[in-house]
Amino acid sequence: MNTNGKRHFYPAYPGDFFAIGLSYLKADAETRGHFSVDSTIQEAILSRAHEEGIEGMSIISTCNRTELYGFAQEPLDLIKLLCEHTRGTIEEFKAVSYEYKNEQAVEHLFKVGTGLDSQILGDFEIISQLKSGFKRAKKLNLVNPFMERLINAVIQASKRIKNETNISSGATSVSFASVQYMLSRVPFISEKNILLFGTGKIGRNTCENLVKHTKNDHITLINRTKDKAERIAGKFNLIVKDYADIQSEIAQADVLIVATGAQKPTISKELLYLKKPLLILDLSIPKNVNENVEEVNGVSLVHLDQLSKITNDTLNRRKKQLPQAEAIIEEIQEEFYEWLTARQFAPTIRALKMKLADFKDGEIDNQRKKIDGFNEEQAEIISERIIQKITTQFAKHLKTEDFSNTESLELIQKVFKLQNN
Repeated sequence: MNTNGKRHFYPAYPGDFFAIGLSYLKADAETRGHFSVDSTIQEAILSRAHEEGIEGMSIISTCNRTELYGFAQEPLDLIKLLCEHTRGTIEEFKAVSYEYKNEQAVEHLFKVGTGLDSQILGDFEIISQLKSGFKRAKKLNLVNPFMERLINAVIQASKRIKNETNISSGATSVSFASVQYMLSRVPFISEKNILLFGTGKIGRNTCENLVKHTKNDHITLINRTKDKAERIAGKFNLIVKDYADIQSEIAQADVLIVATGAQKPTISKELLYLKKPLLILDLSIPKNVNENVEEVNGVSLVHLDQLSKITNDTLNRRKKQLPQAEAIIEEIQEEFYEWLTARQFAPTIRALKMKLADFKDGEIDNQRKKIDGFNEEQAEIISERIIQKITTQFAKHLKTEDFSNTESLELIQKVFKLQNN
């Protein structure tokens, strides 16, 4: 993005706009699990932020990242909010995290929301997480005009990149990668018994990919809430078993896919009484499969971090689409900054117009007393046009100057003794 230090960021809110978070780039699955926040935790963090008087904030949480975006005096304000509601510490977070401020935070959100910062380049599943976080924040009145405009701009960029480039061609994701892994490593996959435990978003997507690519009619679903599994099973004509049957179903499975989204492991070696080899794919963050399962003979455990490595060919093709995607982002980002700039100087231009109108009224009143037959109507018309030309010229100056708009605004306010309303 072409900021290069020339962009000036002056939101009309207390503090600065920050993005703080951690992702797959520096934090391993276990560490990411310590800072994972489900919808309940997100609402608790947002509620606390509202109580602290934060005017704008949103949260993104996926298996690959947890991020907070918001206005604060310093990034530590947001980091503390996250750590107070998760199992991680500030020290642990700082060891693997990143912090972005103002323009850099905006740029980062565009990259994240459009899939350019995803573990699998071009993975558009992230945008639904962004929308969900946006809705939660809006419900708690934490979405100010700046945040609303920014998030809608990111959504627009994501949509255009998806429609105008091939960056999602050969579309892959955690769920698709897991199926690709099975196809490449499990002989006669269409004849194997596959057990899917967990029917959240990743589970649903995995289920759809399983049906589409394996041609397997031996797929069984188990979920703690059985009716959710039954709704998905009905769509794909699959088998549903009770959660109480999980141990016996694992014993019959050739492949176990775990996508439960729990905060603690749901599968451990105590559940495994095997008579044949078992491949376990853990698609969850935090990890939902205890590593002690590898102590059981015949068990192979693969986590989602390993699954992403099989997508290199697809990623290389997608990387060729990056310049076009970045050009779209830059275009929409420029539109956002134009809106932001106009919003920042609009109160000053409005105050200037009112000040000039006061000058006009005073001078017309003065001239009316001095000049016989003074044409007040004509003077009003001419004066209004002059005021419009002056304020338009100031507005153009503020839009086009490369140096700090703050300096220009302060000078205008000082010269005309303005009080913004």
